[in-house]
Amino acid sequence: MIGLISATAAGAVARDRLAAAWPDRTRVYEGPVGEAVRVAFAECEQLVCFLATGATVRLLAPLLGDKTADPGVVCVDEGGRFAVSLVGGHGGGANELARAVGALLGAEPVVTTATDSVGLAGLDTLGLPYEGSVALVSRALLDGEPVALEAEVPWPLPPLPVSAQGSYTVRLTDRDVAPGEREVLLRPPSLVVGVGASKGAPVDEVLGLVGDALREAGLTPKSLAELATVDAKSEEPGLLAAAERLGVPLVTYSAEELAAVEVPNPSDAPLAAVGTPSVAEAAALLRGGELLVPKRKSTAQPAMATCAVVRRPARGRLAVVGLGPGARDLLTPRAAAELRRASVLVGLDQYVDQIRDLLRPGTRVLESGLGAEEERARTAVAEARRGHAVALIGSGDAGVYAMASPALAEASDDIDVVGVPGVTAALAAGAVLGAPLGHDHVSISLSDLHTPWEVIERRVRAAAEADLVVTFYNPRSRGRDWQLPKALAILAGHREPTTPVGVVRNASRPDESSRVTTLAGLDPATVDMMTVVTVGNTATRTVAGRMVTPRGYRWQEGAR
Repeated sequence: MIGLISATAAGAVARDRLAAAWPDRTRVYEGPVGEAVRVAFAECEQLVCFLATGATVRLLAPLLGDKTADPGVVCVDEGGRFAVSLVGGHGGGANELARAVGALLGAEPVVTTATDSVGLAGLDTLGLPYEGSVALVSRALLDGEPVALEAEVPWPLPPLPVSAQGSYTVRLTDRDVAPGEREVLLRPPSLVVGVGASKGAPVDEVLGLVGDALREAGLTPKSLAELATVDAKSEEPGLLAAAERLGVPLVTYSAEELAAVEVPNPSDAPLAAVGTPSVAEAAALLRGGELLVPKRKSTAQPAMATCAVVRRPARGRLAVVGLGPGARDLLTPRAAAELRRASVLVGLDQYVDQIRDLLRPGTRVLESGLGAEEERARTAVAEARRGHAVALIGSGDAGVYAMASPALAEASDDIDVVGVPGVTAALAAGAVLGAPLGHDHVSISLSDLHTPWEVIERRVRAAAEADLVVTFYNPRSRGRDWQLPKALAILAGHREPTTPVGVVRNASRPDESSRVTTLAGLDPATVDMMTVVTVGNTATRTVAGRMVTPRGYRWQEGAR
């Protein structure tokens, strides 16, 4: 919950805007400001104070304890110009809150945390449990000193400017070890414990068994991702309570799924009880991995629980990101966040140049020239399979004549894939032209490099007969100059010569140009590969120089 505190009428106006926008996330604290801050500090995970920073600091000072437990506090000035991350920038989430509050209120977020200021991913913001000298190693990263990354367990991390060797270390490990003086340990959720239990197995017996198994194998419970068992035990109180106390989910599988898993220690007892020769080992191994601790029983007499421990391989992450048509303000916030998250960026060199300034220090960039789409897709998938966080970029929307299709043709279910939509060239051009896509429409690429012309021609003819607005991508190049005239001739067989046609070159870019002409008046020689051509249907009109395709409602009949 986010506590909201204000002292003046101006502050209350901004406060109420925030409360209205986030009704389920916020709580307004009325009354004397000092008391409101004290109560909110005790009750909320975060605070937004619509007060002067000096006043807020004085009110907070007696309340501050441990930065890992204190709420994050954002201070917004009376004029609503700035949203200052004041306390708990990382641990309390105040940096992200300042950005969110700023976006909502139109205020400038002010973040002074050193790593955020220079674009570094904070070691305490990676979403992984951590131990060790975070401040010391972070300072070394900021100062450009060599910091080694020792990934005993591969895991998709955001970019870090690390070296092969260094006097400081970031170690990614699930082993139960203590950090060195100049070391930060990151704990990936790589361990799965399969558990079997008799009816009524006590929670303490389950916890004791799991704890002993991890400790004797030299593994840390901080890397535990889940407990896994058979469906028949999904409501077993001891297992549910153990998962809750360990802070992990209890994941269940059907007996049929578990029976199909090959295990080293099958048994007739679970086969008779729940229909599978293995519960603990099979549940831990079902999604793959290395068996670190074979099935073992608890020490209770009689033993009512079994467990096995598996280290699952890291699942790399592939984000297929659409950059939009080119203008920076048409790059979505989600796309920008994925660019900052990726430790490996794969893309066409000219697209990489568009967003290079958004990349965090340490991002590995793999760029190539035109005509290497399949190679880029294979590279991106291969890097994700190595356990990296990868962003594969394309212009417009990556799923429209871009990189999503070849990438997903290469990918299998051994990696996580995220699609990030972008503003397409057709939409950007449509916005420039007016409203040409106001009714049913279709996009067709005239490039026959990947599609036979016979197929393209059949699609153009179908669109013409269906009276669809048509947007042509890749309309004309120096070596491919006859396709656009042919496509226009097909459309002309079904539409009047006066049908509006919009031509937009480099939509949203600084050298953008556009014009509205007619089907008879368009000169294909004025079109190139950077151009989008939109041909209206029989209802499309030119209104005040803009293309408009009516939606067909009655109120538009009189406007023609």
